[in-house]
Amino acid sequence: MDKKETMARNKIYAVIKKYYAEFHSPIPFIPGKTKIPYAGRVYDHAEMCGIVESALDFWLTAGRLSNRLEKKLKTCYKSRDFLLVNSGSSANLLMVAALSSPSVDGHLKPGDEVITPAVTFPTTVGPLVQYKLVPVFVDCRVETCNIDERLIKAAIGRKTRAIFVPHTLGNPCDMDTVMRISRRYNLMVIEDSCDAFGSRYGGKRCGAFGVMSSFSFYPAHHMTMGEGGGVSVNDGRFVRACRSLRDWGRDCYCGTGMSNSCGRRFSLKMGGLPYGYDHKYIYSNIGYNLKVTEMQSAIGLAQFDKLALFEKKRTEHFSRLYKGLKGWGDYLILPEIDAKAQPSWFGFPISVKKTINRLKLIRWLEDAGIETRLMFGGNIIRQPAFKRIRCRISGKLTNTDYVMNNTFFIGVYPGLTDEMIDFVLKRFRQYFNNKKNWQ
Repeated sequence: MDKKETMARNKIYAVIKKYYAEFHSPIPFIPGKTKIPYAGRVYDHAEMCGIVESALDFWLTAGRLSNRLEKKLKTCYKSRDFLLVNSGSSANLLMVAALSSPSVDGHLKPGDEVITPAVTFPTTVGPLVQYKLVPVFVDCRVETCNIDERLIKAAIGRKTRAIFVPHTLGNPCDMDTVMRISRRYNLMVIEDSCDAFGSRYGGKRCGAFGVMSSFSFYPAHHMTMGEGGGVSVNDGRFVRACRSLRDWGRDCYCGTGMSNSCGRRFSLKMGGLPYGYDHKYIYSNIGYNLKVTEMQSAIGLAQFDKLALFEKKRTEHFSRLYKGLKGWGDYLILPEIDAKAQPSWFGFPISVKKTINRLKLIRWLEDAGIETRLMFGGNIIRQPAFKRIRCRISGKLTNTDYVMNNTFFIGVYPGLTDEMIDFVLKRFRQYFNNKKNWQ
């Protein structure tokens, strides 16, 4: 880029910075009127300038910015590879597709079983169903909403090949137990870390334990790219398959805009194709196009630089809510954290005890502008789309049903202010101090 273009761009960025300050500044908080979101994007002029930079380059698909972000994330997770994709749901799909790819030694086959909790997000289970694998559902712990690791061993059958563990709302699972079982029974572990970017277990990042892990960069999550996600590949067997499946299923591993990285572009004989068929158009997997755009990656690069601050804020907000709510133990079950876990919280989960009507409580909060969310799909097999799937249930799903009926969560995201959290706690106090509200 020459000096003239650099100067022109810098003028544009200066205008954007002023525009952000004038039109995107936070609005004053008015208790009971201003919405307190359960989650949301936190950004400044850096993200806006990044989008404009990518627009000025006009390289619309994944390119240099996407490559830069993938390298940063790969270093962050110390993984064999890190692939950006267009959503956390696509990340889960890509992992299951790679596990099932005939190009991988020891790949999963239709009918193989994967142990996973029944309280979950639909696109954690969906890819298992789509690849004709059999989910084996086990119960959760109410206090964590995570898989009850004590039940995993009993769920293992002769067809069980893998364990799929989500770290719910950023609260890490007991990965010591999960990994010990996986080694003993030769089971592959994949992690759904979409809620848990930055969470650690025993000092190790969630997402670094299994053979692969998924992440979400949706606006509600720890960092955002608008729509976006990623797969951390920790086992080298899956690197080539993941890149192929993400990029149409092609055998070629050239980057976008590149050609002949293998040096044999016109000298291969594969499948029933003629000798010399262009390697860029040879497909060794039945794949997808799950790539991101440069605009998404530009946002992600600016967000990545804010992660330490985001994690600090989430932890502080969780601590303030916990301290303010722990006095209501007669009515609420608050989250528990494993002694070895260091969560980077996505939300603050709350389960009501049976004297409390969850619907009345969340309406009380929502009427004051305090957003709530239920625990994703609840008991997933009770969802309309999943009622008739092929699956196996190990034991009873008593706690899963309890979570479905009695659990919700509120926000801890970095955009909240002390005033907002004080108001949330005040609203809870008002509810429990007047039994007419809930009886």
